[in-house]
Parts: sequence; structure tokens; C-alpha cells
Amino acid sequence: MDFELLSRLHALPTLLMCGVVWVVQIVHYPLYARVGESHFADYEREHCTRIGFVVLPLMLIEAALASWMLFKAPAELRGLAIAGVVLLAVIWLSTFLIQVPCHRRLERGFEHAAWSRLVRSNWIRTVAWSLRGGLAALLVA
Repeated sequence: MDFELLSRLHALPTLLMCGVVWVVQIVHYPLYARVGESHFADYEREHCTRIGFVVLPLMLIEAALASWMLFKAPAELRGLAIAGVVLLAVIWLSTFLIQVPCHRRLERGFEHAAWSRLVRSNWIRTVAWSLRGGLAALLVA
């Protein structure tokens, strides 16, 4: 597969995840505080199940394509491909070291400290995916 096609394929899951993370950051996570404590644990578990069906395949495809791009990128674009993989590592580390533990705590019921940490720390992924979106657009152009 040539780099031009690969960069276009790579842009799709990256830009989709960029959109997803902004909706989650601006709309979804802030609304957690309004769910109500009596239903929150059920709501959180359902959120984790449903969002997983959306984000997990996209994240895996994005990681595979970003890794492949490291090997296919022409020399003049290799730095952008490396930057994209570094940002992806930041996203994955943030997800599994910060956001997933917050979700696990919230699955037991609403806890203001865990929710606040989730909302604040999710900016790491929001910024990183936004930067990845910009890199993906540059690589396509």
C-alpha cells in the first residue's frame, strides 16, 4: 500500500476519535454530575459498555495504521509520523492509567473527586487527539 492511501485510511479513525473525544469532553462528561446518585452506577456501567463499542475498534485501527505509517512514511514526513505515534502513546497511557481507573471508581457510584479527575484529565486526550487530527490532515495534504 502506498503512503498516500495509508495516510488517508489513517486519517479516518483519527478524525473520528477527535470528534468523539470533543463530544465526550464538552457534553458527555460534564453531564455526569446531573445523572443523579440513585442511577449513576448503572448509567456509568452502561456508558462504559456502549462507548467501548465505538472507541475500542477505532483506537485499535488507529494504532495499527499509525504504526504502519512509521515504516511507510517518506523521509521528509517521518517526523510527523513519529510525532503522531508519540501522541498516540500519550493517549493510550492517559486512558489506561488515569481515565479507566476513574471510570472503575465511578462504576461503584458517583464520587465527585473521581468525576472531577475524569473531566480534568480527559483534556490530555482531547488535546492529544486534536493534535493528531491536525497531523493526520497534514499527512493527507
